[in-house]
Amino acid sequence: MIQKINFDNYDTTGFYDEMIDNDHLIRPHYTVFKERLQKMGWKKLNYLQHSADRAQLSLGMTFNVYSDNQGVERILHLDLIPRIIEGRDWLQLENGLKQRIRALNLFISDLYNEQRILKDKIIPKELIFSGAYMKECEGLRPPENVWTHISGSDIIRDEDGKFYVLEDNLRCPSGVSYMLENREILKRTFPEVFEKLRVRPVQDYSHHLRDMLESLTQASPANIAILTPGIYNSAYFEHAYLAHQMGAELVEGRDLIVKEDRVYMKTTKGLQRVNVIYRRVDDEFLDPRVFRKDSLLGTPGLFNAYKKGNVVLVNAPGTGVADDKAVYAYIHKIVKYYLDEDVLLPNVPTYLCSEESERKYVLENIEKLVIKQTDASGGYGMLIGPKSTKKEQQEFKVKIKSNPRNYIAQPVVNLSRVPTLANGSIEGRHVDLRPYILFGKEIKIIPGALTRVALNKGSLVVNSSQGGGSKDTWIIDN
Repeated sequence: MIQKINFDNYDTTGFYDEMIDNDHLIRPHYTVFKERLQKMGWKKLNYLQHSADRAQLSLGMTFNVYSDNQGVERILHLDLIPRIIEGRDWLQLENGLKQRIRALNLFISDLYNEQRILKDKIIPKELIFSGAYMKECEGLRPPENVWTHISGSDIIRDEDGKFYVLEDNLRCPSGVSYMLENREILKRTFPEVFEKLRVRPVQDYSHHLRDMLESLTQASPANIAILTPGIYNSAYFEHAYLAHQMGAELVEGRDLIVKEDRVYMKTTKGLQRVNVIYRRVDDEFLDPRVFRKDSLLGTPGLFNAYKKGNVVLVNAPGTGVADDKAVYAYIHKIVKYYLDEDVLLPNVPTYLCSEESERKYVLENIEKLVIKQTDASGGYGMLIGPKSTKKEQQEFKVKIKSNPRNYIAQPVVNLSRVPTLANGSIEGRHVDLRPYILFGKEIKIIPGALTRVALNKGSLVVNSSQGGGSKDTWIIDN
């Protein structure tokens, strides 16, 4: 006898649930999937989840956690219940992201050239020059004047189901390989549901990525390389995966050499010219002659070859200036300044601790707010006020007072939830969304995303390094 799956005791109190509304009714776009679950029963679902875990291990879908004393490699756990997004909602996200990435590219180009936005006092100069601004990039004009060729903005939904951008990832956004492999696993798990719902495909991402990279050079055929820090990097699986999918070379800094301001790859057949480098190495490690002198990850002379137009670096060095969480607070002004449009995808309200009045509010209300370090990522350097101790709050107050530029604060947003397998039952877990945007001659957004899920009950931290997992994201037409 099949032990049936039901949602009778599923709790939706206080949150926007993506599958079940406040009246405890299944949202229409989840009906087909819910019916499939109920026909399947618990035994089959648990078996399929176990199979998915094994598939991830066999595919090598692991990442390294440097702070974990229990061991360095983990899988990014894939929960089998997908996140399903309706076509009309996806269109809203697409339009908002395209607007955002156009404005941010114009912003970066302006900062390293005319600096009009600073002269017009839209953004304080000291905020820009005290952040990730790179003086070495002044005067640069990348191909097509595009700086952020590959980006991934993190998006959340609040209690009312409204979308907000939580942060922008413009340097080396990771996770797209998990989006692609999650899809392959779910297609094998629920083939009939995919067919019935006509889930929009994501498998062409690698082809679109290759086409975008080739569009940045006149060389034909283009020789493309992915520059990785090496096998101990947390995203090495992704670097190797994308190189294989694109038919590109996977190289480390020591595999490259610069001669007469041209970049070559060392091969068993001699030196081979490289035209485009999709680099997964941070700016400061790219070239020890220009940036960090102690870097063993980059290649001497690489930056000069780039400046002379003999190789293309993707993303362009210097993009981190717009990745700054303090700059994020100005996005509505950036969009208005460069595009003369109102922002389509709003930010979460943000307080800048560098501003005296806002800092005063933050210090007086720290127990109600989320405090973030402007140059941190991965869920580190953060305080969630309502879940923190008085001691932790006091420690952050000291940090804010000693270096206010380095902190922002935001109200706690009750992230939307999606049903998730947990301890032999199905419970709501908080999620965010990372779509991937490609920008070459035009902007292309893949109709899918990496949904990250906070696997710990009640947790709002979805980062993989903090115990988060993932879900496949299905975009379906209404």
